[in-house]
Amino acid sequence: MSIQADPAGSVPQRAVQAVQAQAGSAGVAPVISAVGLTLGFGKATILSDISLDVQRGMVTALLGPTGSGKTTLLRTLNRMNDKVTGYRHSGDVLMDGHSIWHPGVDAMSLRRKVGMLFQRPNPFPMSIMDNVVAGVRAHRMASRAQLKSVAEKRLTEVGLWDAVATRLKDSPFRLSGGQQQLLCLARALAIEPDVLLLDEPTSSLDPVATESIEALIRTLVPRLTVVIVTHNLAQARRVSDRTVFLNKGRLVEHGETKQIFENPAEEETAHYVTGRFG
Repeated sequence: MSIQADPAGSVPQRAVQAVQAQAGSAGVAPVISAVGLTLGFGKATILSDISLDVQRGMVTALLGPTGSGKTTLLRTLNRMNDKVTGYRHSGDVLMDGHSIWHPGVDAMSLRRKVGMLFQRPNPFPMSIMDNVVAGVRAHRMASRAQLKSVAEKRLTEVGLWDAVATRLKDSPFRLSGGQQQLLCLARALAIEPDVLLLDEPTSSLDPVATESIEALIRTLVPRLTVVIVTHNLAQARRVSDRTVFLNKGRLVEHGETKQIFENPAEEETAHYVTGRFG
């Protein structure tokens, strides 16, 4: 599959060719690449000149102090920022070698491939079962007769089936916060994404629910690629294969998680991962 830049000219062709050459030398093409990416809202620039690869079949953690641009970057990867007032971008994001902003890319189709779980549980105001299969229905991925089996499969996958098997017609708002987040994760997995974006998915959960979701994240790879924003340094060490450190709108360092935490190349990174600032 050849790499296509955004035809609007948002990124120089030589930069795209550099990504292609790097992927070829590594032997495995990344699933997502940011190339010279600058993001902002109105006059405020949030991130500047970000270039990095998200490796296929791995968990990548995005770390950095509050306001460093982690969530803005995450939400850009499936174009969730597109309709936010004042949002602007230059450079490009390539998925499987193709610009996500290419005119031939439909945003809804992109979000089927690149799913997302938000910081706080956001069940839809419909039954537990209808929540799980909402995306499956929207994308016509299964017949009506198959929907219950889809719901059972995904609820079982996230460890929620036993708790809700007799309550599928109930409101999801009767579930605990941790159960609601697992329900939303089941909904995200039901559309069979290639990439799953997680925006601080356990920040509002208790330790038991957090442990459950962390364990589940590790079972998803290498079948899926996962990108997680977290302020929890211990969590990043536990669940991620690779770590990206952002600070003050810059990409400071990225690499294998063990290296970032135990032998960072940048003093700025060392200060953050040891808790001396941020």
